[in-house]
Amino acid sequence: MKGNFSTRLTHLGEKSPKSVSRSKTIPISMTSVFVFDDVETLDKVYDNEEEGYVYSRNGNPGHDALEEIIAGIDEAEDAQVFSSGMGAIAMSIVANVKAGDHIIAASVLYGGSYTFLKQELAKFNVEVTFVDVVNESIEQYFKSNTKVVYVETISNPLMEVIDIKDISELTHKHNAKLIVDNTFATGVICQPLKLGADIVVYSATKYICGHSDVTGGIVVADRDNVNKIRNTGALYGPMMSPFDAWLLIRSLRTLELRLKKHSENALKLAEYLEKHEKIKTVYYPGLKSSSYYEVAKELFNGDEFGGMLSIDVLDGERGAYELIRNLESIKFVPSLAGVTTSVSYPVKTSHRALTDQELKKANISKGLIRVSVGLEDIDDIISEFDKALAKI
Repeated sequence: MKGNFSTRLTHLGEKSPKSVSRSKTIPISMTSVFVFDDVETLDKVYDNEEEGYVYSRNGNPGHDALEEIIAGIDEAEDAQVFSSGMGAIAMSIVANVKAGDHIIAASVLYGGSYTFLKQELAKFNVEVTFVDVVNESIEQYFKSNTKVVYVETISNPLMEVIDIKDISELTHKHNAKLIVDNTFATGVICQPLKLGADIVVYSATKYICGHSDVTGGIVVADRDNVNKIRNTGALYGPMMSPFDAWLLIRSLRTLELRLKKHSENALKLAEYLEKHEKIKTVYYPGLKSSSYYEVAKELFNGDEFGGMLSIDVLDGERGAYELIRNLESIKFVPSLAGVTTSVSYPVKTSHRALTDQELKKANISKGLIRVSVGLEDIDDIISEFDKALAKI
């Protein structure tokens, strides 16, 4: 699979209509509902005896094309799209637990995922145990009612690389399902299903889109798991618009090219920042000094480690505030993975809902800045950081 991402990304999803000619790009089916000539045909579609669409909450041609592409690069049987990453995450979890069940989750997660697991699921009497999945075995935390283990391939914001193979073995030993958020890596860098994960979720808003103009989420898995999540999603309703599906298809055509450049730039920036006197720590798995370098080399598809890194500024909160203020073209935004380099401050953005105690337990300091490295010339990115750090 290491050599044909570009071919898959540029040609998957091109189902031909019954015509001697067709649109070069996939058409947008901008409709909420579909027309039937008679009741008998409607029945056949509902009963899966004929292919067809009923209502865009339940499916749309654009959704199908997008799902085909994502399933193809993740080497999955099926996929399901949603209107946001949290929609995909929530539906994948809700579809697999009921009141009285138990979940094991990584203690370092995207803040929205952490809050959903901690607060929202408590309303439904679902217990969640947060575990340092990098430094201790999850074996001791399993219970007879554990149904799901939830982790991220590359953790947000500390860039820890989880040993998916090891965790999947323990998860399946206890008859639970492993759900992996692969947003920071994408299927180009890592394919968790091939490493033992049962379900993979994405915030498509990030690298899958890559242009900061779409909000979306995607789930990939085997057909049975996707159907279960699809049915749950149809009831809750967080479905993607046909236009957003079309925009994501556009973006996916260049995913491998973008990830290669993001990764190349991120490594060079990380190497520069690692030597800077005003930076205490650089978190990036592509650094040979990283404690996650070896596991990343083993689990990832090639020599790319993603476009995300974090830095701990020497002067803590004051230094972080100053660096953000001093940057010029590099914008301060509460998101990531656009074509231009940006920074985020987890304590006040993605992990704002965490208490000081929870932040400390997760090792997220007030001097931590998350950097989404873009596609600019790397010398320009480094030069801007150099000037901004010199003013602290």
